[in-house]
Amino acid sequence: MSMVKLVEYAEAAPEVRAVYDDIMATRGVDWISNFFKALANDPPTLKRVWENGKQVMAPGALDPLTKELLYVAVSVTNGCSYCLHSHTAAARSKGMSNAMFAELMRSSDWPTRPTGWPTATRCRWTNASSRRSEPATASRRRGRPGASAPRAAA
Repeated sequence: MSMVKLVEYAEAAPEVRAVYDDIMATRGVDWISNFFKALANDPPTLKRVWENGKQVMAPGALDPLTKELLYVAVSVTNGCSYCLHSHTAAARSKGMSNAMFAELMRSSDWPTRPTGWPTATRCRWTNASSRRSEPATASRRRGRPGASAPRAAA
């Protein structure tokens, strides 16, 4: 469930519809992702984020697939499940194979071990002493072995 209202096209203000129309035309789709629907609660932010994304994905020295692969790697590092799913789908649509995905995970999960692969594969961490499964991010928060050290109180 979203923490903010998702602004649907039918109820969007004209400035939001203009951005939605540009998103759909640029991407060649007939739908708007929930990410942009959430951002539409603040039309200037929606427009700025979309314009920035278009600039990043514009033709340049890096091809579109390489740019999406970078987004996937950053999504793993950041532990953002939504971003990971979104950019993995986009990378697959631009030609990413299963072998490419596996190699990318081998290359990008090392800064986040042990959470890189669990984030990417939606695996759950199992506490050996209790045989309880919990999300990898929860294990990091609780300072489980092999996870980042807990933060000191400020």
